[in-house]
Amino acid sequence: MLGLGERPAAPAGDLIKDGTEATFMADVIDTSREVPVIVDFWATWCGPCKTLGPALEAAVTAAKGKVRMVKIDVDKNQMIASQMRIQSIPTVYAFWQGQPVDGFQGALAASEVKKFVDKLAGLAGDGGLAEAIAAAEEMLEQGALADANETFAAILGEEPENAAAYAGLVRTHIAAGNLDQAEAFANAAPAAVARSKELEAAKAQIELARQAANAGPEAELRAAVDADPANNQARFDLAVALNAAGKVDEAVDELLDLFRRDREWNDGAAKTQLFTIFDALKPQDPIVLKGRRRLSSMIFA
Repeated sequence: MLGLGERPAAPAGDLIKDGTEATFMADVIDTSREVPVIVDFWATWCGPCKTLGPALEAAVTAAKGKVRMVKIDVDKNQMIASQMRIQSIPTVYAFWQGQPVDGFQGALAASEVKKFVDKLAGLAGDGGLAEAIAAAEEMLEQGALADANETFAAILGEEPENAAAYAGLVRTHIAAGNLDQAEAFANAAPAAVARSKELEAAKAQIELARQAANAGPEAELRAAVDADPANNQARFDLAVALNAAGKVDEAVDELLDLFRRDREWNDGAAKTQLFTIFDALKPQDPIVLKGRRRLSSMIFA
């Protein structure tokens, strides 16, 4: 018999399962390279979770293997909930090819849940769009900006609300140094894309790129910090300069040190800057995982 507020255990098999921090990489990241995976962050005390969870499970079951689902109890898995920046529940993320591609917060009507799941079910058999996105990402990484731009635009021609392609176009403008154009395009995103993790990451990259354009000389800022470790502004500016120079791990170290010294300085600027850096990187980047872990230990110490 179920206790008050408890949800049934996940059905046997691989379609729907209960996940943990220890199994997250295998159940979600690795599995999503083959099939989209929905992650439902919930808790026993959460009222809306009691309606959303079963609706998700029904839609996933109806998808007949095209989508899988992992349920994460945030009370039992606080570290992964913190790393994913879960601020309210229910929160749902969808992963594909190892990356978050969609998501929402709060309960949805059953019809909206079905639309969400059906959209994800189409990713694995999307007429080659996933492969096109991967190819465009590779072009962007190699600096072939015109080719990447053209490919992302072509994908949007097929699927105007494809968050990965939309954010990809924003990032090609960032890479080309066209920050105003990147910001304008990001701000004009359709509603279905505007709150996606991909676009949030692109916006964070715009903010960091603007900071980089005004970053001070690293050597001088390092000397200022060495001369006066209590100079919070110099330490913050040094972190900006380090990030601009591609020394992201060192930038995170300086910001964590600043947070440890004075977490309230400049309205919590160190924490805000850390989250901007984390948002700009991939969720499973070792710098993000380590940084979030260290920040959490300071916050709850």
